[in-house]
Amino acid sequence: MTALRPPAPAPRPCESCPYRRDVPSGVWAAEEYDKLVRYDAETGEQPAAMFQCHQADGASQEGRACAGWASCHGEDLLAPRLALIDGRIDSATFEAISGYVSPVPVFASGAEAAAHGRTGIHEPGPDADRLIAKILRSRTDLRQS
Repeated sequence: MTALRPPAPAPRPCESCPYRRDVPSGVWAAEEYDKLVRYDAETGEQPAAMFQCHQADGASQEGRACAGWASCHGEDLLAPRLALIDGRIDSATFEAISGYVSPVPVFASGAEAAAHGRTGIHEPGPDADRLIAKILRSRTDLRQS
């Protein structure tokens, strides 16, 4: 049997999580912020894909459910329900995602998080630049050749 992915969210949203209220704007590309808004839809109209933490490469086996995503949308999410039915996650992971409460403040919706994040895309400040550099060091799939 293949390993179940993604595992439960981290104990706290990562320092560059687009859902965190204290993360500077402009860290992620516009299309990444656009993804957040889609999970605000009614459950049956949401994306079927799990939203993974941005700290791991996109195809990495190290991927896990985004803690900020779980905290913001939790019990209203479609993706974990489908993943449970399909056997891609187990019931403990489903419960961890649907009942997750962040120990740090997160935005109340994907739209709020996206609006905040987009404000600094064209001119990220020094704190955003620091996080971008850190992400590029750890995410080999984002490095330009």
